[in-house]
Amino acid sequence: QVQLAESGGGLVQAGGSLRLSCAASGRTFSRSNVAWFRQAPGKEREFVAHISWIGTSAVYADSVKGRFTISRDNAKNTLYLQMSSLKPDDTAVYYCAAAPLGRGLGVTTRHYEYWGQGTQVTVSS
Repeated sequence: QVQLAESGGGLVQAGGSLRLSCAASGRTFSRSNVAWFRQAPGKEREFVAHISWIGTSAVYADSVKGRFTISRDNAKNTLYLQMSSLKPDDTAVYYCAAAPLGRGLGVTTRHYEYWGQGTQVTVSS
């Protein structure tokens, strides 16, 4: 069982930066593949980035490639998303997610079993 809690969201101007954190509890987090998703008003939840349990094999959605960086610190049981050059289109609730132990990486919401409550990111123009 893994419990996740995001933080770090807020209001930022276009071109600015934010770092999101996802604190995890549970003994299996350090061995779980994890991801960030986001959901804008009226839209489906979409994949942002994922990273393997050992911190390699990071993959990004085309819309954030080169601007966002996903990382993790297993000693702290924490997942991060560094966001730079933010655009108004990045406005959404951001969620961290963890796959069940032993499941590989994926880009769909169905792939992940554990979810945080989300943190709001608003980018003003």
